[in-house]
Amino acid sequence: MEIQVGLALPPPQDIPEEILRHEVITEGRSELTGEVLNSLEYAEMQEKLSRSSYHPEVNTKLKHLVFLLKIRKMLKTIIPIL
Repeated sequence: MEIQVGLALPPPQDIPEEILRHEVITEGRSELTGEVLNSLEYAEMQEKLSRSSYHPEVNTKLKHLVFLLKIRKMLKTIIPIL
């Protein structure tokens, strides 16, 4: 009986997970528009948002939908058939 050694090992060209875990992320996405930003633009945007005296406005339709979902969740605790 011949024993095959190394069948469970990953291919040599794969980057180990330990290295990928410590990889520095150099890009991010804008919270307002979703566009890709480099690290400097992302840091500037985060600072600008943190200095803002008010939070960005949420669409009124979305607010209404969240409100209705909260009501539905409350009613489901009382009337489980919903």
